Amino acid sequence: MKARTSRLLLFLSLLGLLAACGGENVKPAAPAVAAPVTPVKPVKIGVALGGGAAKGFAHIGVIKMLEANGFEPVVVSGTSAGSVVGALYASGMNAFQMQQKAVALDEASIRDIRLFSGGLVQGQKLQDYVNTQVGNKPAEQLKKPFAAVATQLETGDRAVFVRGNVGQAVRASSSIPGVFEPVSIGGKTFVDGGVVSPVPVDAARQLGAEFVIAVDISSRATGQRPSGLLGAVGQSITIMGQRLGEQELARADVIIRPQVLDIGAADFEQRGRAILEGEKAAMAAMPQIRAGVARLQQARVASARSADARAAALQAEAVQRCQDSRSRIDKLRGKEKDCGAQAR
Repeated sequence: MKARTSRLLLFLSLLGLLAACGGENVKPAAPAVAAPVTPVKPVKIGVALGGGAAKGFAHIGVIKMLEANGFEPVVVSGTSAGSVVGALYASGMNAFQMQQKAVALDEASIRDIRLFSGGLVQGQKLQDYVNTQVGNKPAEQLKKPFAAVATQLETGDRAVFVRGNVGQAVRASSSIPGVFEPVSIGGKTFVDGGVVSPVPVDAARQLGAEFVIAVDISSRATGQRPSGLLGAVGQSITIMGQRLGEQELARADVIIRPQVLDIGAADFEQRGRAILEGEKAAMAAMPQIRAGVARLQQARVASARSADARAAALQAEAVQRCQDSRSRIDKLRGKEKDCGAQAR
């Protein structure tokens, strides 16, 4: 009897020792938590197309090379001539389609001179032409976000049109003082956007562009007397907006300047050369564009990875806390707790 009792006590003692060794001091490893992978969206590229009358055909060449090199803009802003090209591009046309339109363009189809207003261009033909090209869609229904920039004549404030009648917005943006009749919209009067925003970088940012490519075709005051009324008016606007334009251009990521300054404001015969100069200037800027977009994308990837690492660490901690909350009996039995919900 004593031997049996002794063996029973010995068994209970061994059991107690095993319990003491196996319980709280030995923690099973928490199951591995798969690190989340946050998808990184591509950089949203915007183009800010400046004013410059017939020199504006250069914008087509720039866009052609951007597309060819895989940098298709998804946001478009334009001033004056830039608003014309920008509206067509935002409607869904690619650069080659725009070039076909440019080659076939008859200047008479967009110019309507009214003698009783002092020989000024009315601008209705330009408005109708643009609306026809964009399928008479309002700005908010175009395929790409689009902004046409004009100047409110009463206050001198910048006006950014992102909704409503596209042709009317382009007409307002292109109404060169002294050449076009001012445009009345909603009881307010508007003239060419080049007076306050020659290259609308800020408008592209407001539309959500993360990397802005500015195309500057504006003339510079060279000390030479311009020829003709249109040249004189154009240079006057250039002088007014030059300082302001430089400040806004400084907020662009890349500035492209096609060599078109010697093309006259009304020299539509030089459209082919203007397009070619746009292509050449864009290609010259391509290394800078490629490097800038890559830097922005790499920074975004690094930020996403850092966020993923933090999220994975927090999930692992949550799982470990869940495992640590097991009962004493579960720990003795080596039974893990279902902590799958903690990892999600």
